Amino acid sequence: MKGIIETTADDIREMKVRGAGRIARAGADALVKYAEEYRGNDLNNFLKDISAAESTILGSRPTAVSLWNGVRITLRDVRSASSFEAARESVIRNGKEFSESSFRAVDEIARMGAKRICDGDVLLTHCNSSTAVGVIAEAVRQGKDVKVYATESRPWRQGLLTVRDLSEAGVDVTLIIDSAVRSVMKKVDRVFVGADTVTSSGDLINKVGTSQVALCAHEARTEFNVCAETYKFSPRTLAGETVAIEERDPGEVVSPSDIPSDVKVFNPVFDVTPARYIDNIITEIGIMSPGSVYGVLSSRMGASTDI
Repeated sequence: MKGIIETTADDIREMKVRGAGRIARAGADALVKYAEEYRGNDLNNFLKDISAAESTILGSRPTAVSLWNGVRITLRDVRSASSFEAARESVIRNGKEFSESSFRAVDEIARMGAKRICDGDVLLTHCNSSTAVGVIAEAVRQGKDVKVYATESRPWRQGLLTVRDLSEAGVDVTLIIDSAVRSVMKKVDRVFVGADTVTSSGDLINKVGTSQVALCAHEARTEFNVCAETYKFSPRTLAGETVAIEERDPGEVVSPSDIPSDVKVFNPVFDVTPARYIDNIITEIGIMSPGSVYGVLSSRMGASTDI
């Protein structure tokens, strides 16, 4: 029988857990439960086992820096602990604090992001971001009349989750196919998307298709907003590391029997939206320009990539 670490890693890898924030919390919560249920009391064995658990969790989604930061925060004190019990308690304490702060950040972003929305606005969102959905739902809760276009977001069709969430929040929402973005953008006042990673230069790594949405918004002079908790900022990019763009099984796009055997399928999960196409990054510490990300990373997280 698989343990909590292997089960969580499988759920993330198989897209049973989706969305950068949910992935990060799932990783942190799995490490907390692993520490709570750990059998043994030897510090060295625990450090070895928790390191293996860390590698398993991180290997499930290499692009999402939210997962990396969530694990990093959860394990930040473990290797400096002087005893098994201190190490174990640090994992439990830090993991729980991270998950709680993650939920608070989503609420704060919703409050600030809703201020960007005016009564009567037409909005557009891509993929399924609980943070972006939270902003729109908060605006409606405040009594603002808005209409939303939500992309289907192939191949996993996360947009179906988005329209369900928005409908339940009382939002007037229309589902569109991904290739219809440019057709509707002239009607849109503001775009709100989530983030998987934000680099130190302010570039956005998010669900594939986001960069095309941003290009269409730029062409139409439509405001483009990124809703991102600061733990989605990548400290590793301060040191010059690039973000790996994950590719997934071609079978998610098309059945092998439907195409000739010599035809290749390119199925990237994410793409890169340059900072110059982003108007605002809405975080729990305020609304900022992409150029401000470097300063936030330098002051709050530092350049170290060590846990």
